[in-house]
Amino acid sequence: MSGQTPVLRSRLATPRTAVLLGVLVLILAVLVVPLALLAGASGNDSGGGEYLAPAFGVVGFLVAWRRPGNPLGWLLLGAVGFLVLSSDAGLYAVAAYHSHGAGFHRGSLPLGWVAVLLQPGWAPAIALFGLSVLLFPDGRLPGPRWRWALWAYVSVAALWTAGVFLISVQVIAAHQVRVDSSGNLLVIDHPAGSYAWWGHVQQVFFPVLGACWLASVIGQVISYRRSSGERRLQLKWLVGGSVLAMAGGLAGVPLTDSSDPVQQAIGHVALIAVLALPVSMGVAILKYRLYDIDRIISRTLAYALVTGLLVGVYAGLVLLATQVLRFSSSVAVAASTLAAAALFYPLRARVQRAVDRRFNRARYDADAAVAAFAGRLQDAVDLDKVRDDLLSVVRGALQPDQLWVYVHDAEAAPGAEQ
Repeated sequence: MSGQTPVLRSRLATPRTAVLLGVLVLILAVLVVPLALLAGASGNDSGGGEYLAPAFGVVGFLVAWRRPGNPLGWLLLGAVGFLVLSSDAGLYAVAAYHSHGAGFHRGSLPLGWVAVLLQPGWAPAIALFGLSVLLFPDGRLPGPRWRWALWAYVSVAALWTAGVFLISVQVIAAHQVRVDSSGNLLVIDHPAGSYAWWGHVQQVFFPVLGACWLASVIGQVISYRRSSGERRLQLKWLVGGSVLAMAGGLAGVPLTDSSDPVQQAIGHVALIAVLALPVSMGVAILKYRLYDIDRIISRTLAYALVTGLLVGVYAGLVLLATQVLRFSSSVAVAASTLAAAALFYPLRARVQRAVDRRFNRARYDADAAVAAFAGRLQDAVDLDKVRDDLLSVVRGALQPDQLWVYVHDAEAAPGAEQ
């Protein structure tokens, strides 16, 4: 295959279609509010979906609008569409069925069965999200040998999705609808009786689905190691965003379940880090500020290390002042805060240099060369030596194809030297 981005040849893959789908998804998202009031609930417990769905929706719309030939935008927009549709249908199903126990009754909301049938939209949403990772960043597989992984994933996801909707049709036909507070069918989460087979199916499907996801990640890692130039930067954005999102999720989910309000607040702030995943995917696909990835990674690492070190110093000083030196807690906190604030700038500068030296060598070498030249410039008096030194520094740091220095002479017209 050539290195060109594949183009969707459907006439529907146009910016106008992206706008129409984007408006439809936005309407479905807004409907969550009145449906939540109708169901007497504050909304579905999406496990972080309230953070990811809007972000992925915006990224999917922008990619589909700006790059209609790239399948990734349509996959992301479609996944978010199924996700918000599932949320709306779940809330409507709660209003129609949850308070009745035995299913559809006279006096309950009309078309409740349609909501039950649409609520499993989370299944194709999960499948489309996984497919977008495998085809990142331009809709191509990491290589021709990965076609088997694509077909295996599509087959497993299609069978799993079909099974979920088949269960929904069966419970509707048998008038055995039971939903939880989020609108999920209880028989899908806890299969029993004549639906026990679904439990065995999920025991097989979920490991296979997980293996396909792992294979897609491995494919991207292999592609990253073999890639160069722009594609390597795109994959670096994906890896960086994934790591940051995973760290935020692992730190935020346990803290949000804490009974301590402070820990809950910290957990919600940490969960915001999951937005790094859709943002990094959007930057990589749209190639917006693509070449800033090394600088962003080095700054992120530096500030994370500085924050950890300052928190440790602050806690240590508070314990030392209150437990060993027996100062009052207010004095200890004030003194520790001042000490941490005084340490911030010198500590940040040292950590930034260390991180740049290890993870952003090009920037570190350029900064070091410029700093050394500035030091020599203070004592320089010979203009020719300054010019030669400047040419050497710029050539070594930036490696330009051509280089000129324009020198203004008061007694002659400006000249140019190469």
